[in-house]
Amino acid sequence: IPFFIFYSMFGFQRVADLIWAGADSRTRGFVLGATAGRTTLAGEGLQHQDGHSHLLARSVPNVRAYDPAFAYELAAIVKDGLRRMYVDNEDGFYYLTVGNDKYVMPAMPAHVTDDAIIKGLYKFRAAPKPGAVRAHLWGSGAILNEALKAQELLAGYGVAADVWSVTSYNELYRDAIACDRHNMLHPAGSARTPYAAQCMAGEEGVIVAASDYVATLPDSLARWLPLPMSSLGTDGFGLSEDRARLRNHFEVDARFITLGALSALARTGKVPASTLPKAIKDLEIDTAKSSPMTHQGRPSMKRKE
Repeated sequence: IPFFIFYSMFGFQRVADLIWAGADSRTRGFVLGATAGRTTLAGEGLQHQDGHSHLLARSVPNVRAYDPAFAYELAAIVKDGLRRMYVDNEDGFYYLTVGNDKYVMPAMPAHVTDDAIIKGLYKFRAAPKPGAVRAHLWGSGAILNEALKAQELLAGYGVAADVWSVTSYNELYRDAIACDRHNMLHPAGSARTPYAAQCMAGEEGVIVAASDYVATLPDSLARWLPLPMSSLGTDGFGLSEDRARLRNHFEVDARFITLGALSALARTGKVPASTLPKAIKDLEIDTAKSSPMTHQGRPSMKRKE
């Protein structure tokens, strides 16, 4: 059973033609991007920053791409792959982005199932206290930890935020496309609802999705969801001084997730607009910082000798 491990930036981008050839040859196995995302690798240069491999993976029809945050998610995905490829004899292979950001790996919560992990979305931690103002924080990979911090920050503003783990935007997207196709071809039958929409059915508030990848990934699900979604991603170039500065630069850390949720709630009239200037001050967010979408205003980066 092959495990092909590389720096994620050097995989789908630099050997993309070989990956396509492998897919066309009915390759099976696991491809691991070992330095996932744009903010998990400290002290390295732009050549190692990957914010788009999951977008590239979407173009390969028989790859199942996952961005797990925790060890138990990774175990469930590998187990699923072993069964599908080597027991059920399915063609295709798996792309798994795994980082080198050190953090505590929790035990699998009792309410979580392997099936939900494989489908791509599940509620990891409910809001600590119920509240009239609700938000749903979607996190994936190492950025899930930032969503958990934002959950605590939002509680200070009276917002009850649930944290959801998104293990695969691509699997959620393909499921939604499959549902649309079925409904188009079977107009007289019962309509199918995408799994992501099922998860959010009956929920209130707004969704803020944050990952170490470009915002296009969560944005591609927005039309199927019953709640308004705001997406935070690592679009643009960045620096690699340290993780905290990178996440501030790309605006995907806990502070920006918190502000994103409050901003979305203000647009829907759930929180007063006056909350936003106060939050910007409380969170020490520099409103004059350069946009991560452009390199203008970036400090120079020291190159390795």
